[in-house]
Amino acid sequence: MAIVHRPIASTIKDQVYQILKEEICGGAYQPGQWLQEKELANRLSVSRSPIREALRQLAGDGLVVDIPNKGVFVKEFTLRDIEEVFDLRLMMESYAILHSGKNLTPEYKEELLRYVDELTRAHSEGRLKHYIELDTQLHNLFITLGGNRLLEESYQKVHTMIQRFRIYSLIGQQRFDESVEEHREIVHCILTGALEEANRANQHHLELAKEKILEYLEKKKQQAEDKR
Repeated sequence: MAIVHRPIASTIKDQVYQILKEEICGGAYQPGQWLQEKELANRLSVSRSPIREALRQLAGDGLVVDIPNKGVFVKEFTLRDIEEVFDLRLMMESYAILHSGKNLTPEYKEELLRYVDELTRAHSEGRLKHYIELDTQLHNLFITLGGNRLLEESYQKVHTMIQRFRIYSLIGQQRFDESVEEHREIVHCILTGALEEANRANQHHLELAKEKILEYLEKKKQQAEDKR
């Protein structure tokens, strides 16, 4: 069973933050949707203070935008935003993978293999949402193997910004099939010490994911324009 790394929410503000973050990343809110403090406070049965603090933290994550005298809205990502976020993610993961050899303990090797097994099982069972969760955790592990704590902290924000678009990168059975094979290749190369090859395989994997997301968003944009 793959290890699930999840932060523990210890305060009301942290709990509210985690709930809203998961809802935004899960697509519960539309891009541009107004997040009203009073409405959120009533729904979550808390005061407006932790709501306000959580929204401020989400703005720092790049998931919402706070417009003075108007309110807080779910961020609308442009095609350029997606390209820039993926470019930064690629640089971060490349660094981590190329530096992973010195940190590849027997425990981490076992964890990498567990993720491959879990991803393969989720793929064979057609459990796309679970597959994406495992995919996220595996790429977080790549970053951990880089051994740079500052990189880990910075990566979380970058990864969070594109989390709600992840499912679009796996639309279509062919892309889903390709993704699991790509992860197998990346992990195999890391385990065998072929870090340059692992990096190239991961770069290819991320480029394909970016292309699918951009393709989907471009299509949605065109559909919206056609309805006008």
